[in-house]
Amino acid sequence: MVCRSGWPGGYAAGCGSWPGGEPPTAGCIDFQTVKAADTVEAATCGYDAGKKIKGQKRHIAVDTLGLLLCVIVTAASVQDRDGAHPLLALLTEKYSTINLVWADGGYAGRLVTWARDVLRLAITIVKRTDDMGGFVVLPRRWVAERTLAWLTRYRRLVRVYERKPEHHEAVVWWATVHQMTRRLACELAGQLPAGRWADPPPLPDLSSPDRRGKVLELLASQPWRAWKGTELAALLEIENINSFRVQLSQWSHQGYINKIGPALYGPIPAST
Repeated sequence: MVCRSGWPGGYAAGCGSWPGGEPPTAGCIDFQTVKAADTVEAATCGYDAGKKIKGQKRHIAVDTLGLLLCVIVTAASVQDRDGAHPLLALLTEKYSTINLVWADGGYAGRLVTWARDVLRLAITIVKRTDDMGGFVVLPRRWVAERTLAWLTRYRRLVRVYERKPEHHEAVVWWATVHQMTRRLACELAGQLPAGRWADPPPLPDLSSPDRRGKVLELLASQPWRAWKGTELAALLEIENINSFRVQLSQWSHQGYINKIGPALYGPIPAST
């Protein structure tokens, strides 16, 4: 049985607190090649010929929910199987209950035999078939790939800036802690996060008598949204968009509005 996952800080997501909840029994491993800045030591960098990137690799192990269990940073020139050796050893050391790991075709070969004989760990290789074309969601592998996508949403993790691999591993853990605390805060408050592609909440009734107050009400109703000047003008029934953009710029410089970005100044739609 594949159970729900445990969190390294002592919390088991969805199954109570450790050790009362079930520890993880299965996971998934994958890697990600990231470009390195000039602040990174040359001895810890390498060139990934497959991705054509000079930098470092993040080798991660996640549970069935995609929560991070282990991470190891190596040079990009390190092969996938070679980077998976210390990763799997650390994984079995921290989580002795894990007995099954899914991986892609790059981990096939001697790693599977070594993990079975030394770590008593079964590695299931999920391969792409020759008749697959384009993007295809493969079983189990997408969980680790989704976690890597979560990490790249943090600007600090888009590129490696830390001088030593241990420092970059710490930054990765900070990002996962931020993800987990946000989930816990929503659960404790009884607020389930809205789906990314769900319909946006309805706009509020604009009660302010002036135009600036109505703009502030719209920005406050959906603070995560990148508003465009044309959208605000359409909601406020403003015909002269150029004059409205000048007003937005003035309010921004005066300090009344502090969430105006380049998205507000998009191109004017062609009139039909």
